[in-house]
Amino acid sequence: MAQPVLALGAALLTVSGSVWYVPALADLRAGADRPHSRRSAAAACVSAWSTAGTIAALFLVTEAWWIPALTAAAGAAVTLGLRVRAVVRRRREAAEAARHWAQLGSGATAAEDRSGSGRTVFAALTATGLAAAAATACLLLTTGPTGGHWLTAAVPAALVGVFLLIAATVAHPSPRTGPHPRDVRGRTG
Repeated sequence: MAQPVLALGAALLTVSGSVWYVPALADLRAGADRPHSRRSAAAACVSAWSTAGTIAALFLVTEAWWIPALTAAAGAAVTLGLRVRAVVRRRREAAEAARHWAQLGSGATAAEDRSGSGRTVFAALTATGLAAAAATACLLLTTGPTGGHWLTAAVPAALVGVFLLIAATVAHPSPRTGPHPRDVRGRTG
């Protein structure tokens, strides 16, 4: 494949990534108004997308393949480092918030306790639905067109829809049940 075609593809990919890097730039620009973990995650996002843009430019100006490949590896390393840093900071911030809630006497709110498990349940149900749909599609393709080709597309799509519906209803977080920080702030004693 010619490098100008790869450059065009990388440039279009970078432009379409604005859905992610424009909000990340806003988080970085907000500075101290955002938590450290969110700013580190935003820096990782901007790093990844700027690497893609740099690779697009390098495909246009260089003939060698190793230069864009080396740039991609360096950008991936920087992005991975920033993302790991963001995860570590997020865990520290969550532990600090839990400690502060414990000092207030109410512990962490129930919604904060269930937020991670709700995501896990949603991801597990969605993955199960996708696996069931893939297995069903393979089964329908190997048995032949008994019910028509529409059946091969409709049944897996319906399975995914059912599992997404189940996942959305089971993993939906309930309203927050602890005192709001503004309610606790006014109390004495």
